[in-house]
Amino acid sequence: MIAIIGAGKMGEALLAGLLAKGHAPQVVLVAEPRVEHAEELRDRYGIEVVLAEEAAKRANTLLLALKPQDLPDLLTDIGHHVDPETLVISVAAGLTTGALEERVPRRTPVVRAMPNTPALMGKGMTAVAAGRYAAPAHLDRAEELLGAVGEVLRIDERHMDTVTAISGSGPAYFYYIAETMIEAGVAMGMPRATAQKLVGQTMNGAATMLDGTGEHPVVLRENVTSPGGTTAAALRELERHGVRTAFTDAIEAARDRSRALSEG
Repeated sequence: MIAIIGAGKMGEALLAGLLAKGHAPQVVLVAEPRVEHAEELRDRYGIEVVLAEEAAKRANTLLLALKPQDLPDLLTDIGHHVDPETLVISVAAGLTTGALEERVPRRTPVVRAMPNTPALMGKGMTAVAAGRYAAPAHLDRAEELLGAVGEVLRIDERHMDTVTAISGSGPAYFYYIAETMIEAGVAMGMPRATAQKLVGQTMNGAATMLDGTGEHPVVLRENVTSPGGTTAAALRELERHGVRTAFTDAIEAARDRSRALSEG
C-alpha cells in the first residue's frame, strides 16, 4: 500500500503519475486535511482519503509531500505508527534524512528526494539520496515511484543542497530568462502571444537538443554562433554585463540557503 501525505501540487502530481503508470487506485491512500480538496481527489481519482495516522499505519511505502515547515510536527504526531519496515520517502526541501529518522522508529529506511515543478507535466527531474538504513532495494523502489513524474538520479546526500540550487530552483531561472526575452520582444513591437510562443518553443527545442544529443553546451552554443553574427553580438553583451558570474553567484546563494534550512 502506497500512502501520500499531503496532496498539494506536488503530491497530486505524484498521485496522478502513479495511477497513470498502472498503480491501481485501491493500493494508493491519500491523507489530505483540506476536506473540499480531499473530496475532489476522491472523485477525480477514485482513491481512498484517510487521516495521516491511518495512512502511516496501513502503508508499506509512505510518500511525504508536505511543506518543510509542516513535516517535523506531523512526523512527531504519527511517527510511532510507522512500521520499521515501511519505506519513508520525503520530497520536502531542506529536511535531511537524519532529521526524518529521528521522528520514526529506529532503523526505518528513509529516502530524501528533491523533485522540481516540471513533475506536474511528467517532465520532472528528481534526485534521491539514501538515509542510514535505506538499502539499494529501497532506492530502487523510490526511483520506480518517483519515475512516474519524470527522470530520477541517485546522488549522495551531501550534494542535495546543490541539487536544490540547480534543478529544484532551476525552473525559476529559466522562467526568468523567458520573461526577459518575451518582454524584450514586446518592447520591440512584437505581440506578446507571438513572443511567448517563440521563446517557449525555442527553450523547449534547446533543452531537447541538450538532453538528446549528449553534446556539451559549449559545442551547441558554438553551433549557433557565427563569427561576427547576431548571436555573437548578443553573447558579447551578456559577457559585458557579467551574466555568467551573476548566475554562478545566484546558484551558490540558493545552495547556501538550502544548507541553512537543512541545518535548522
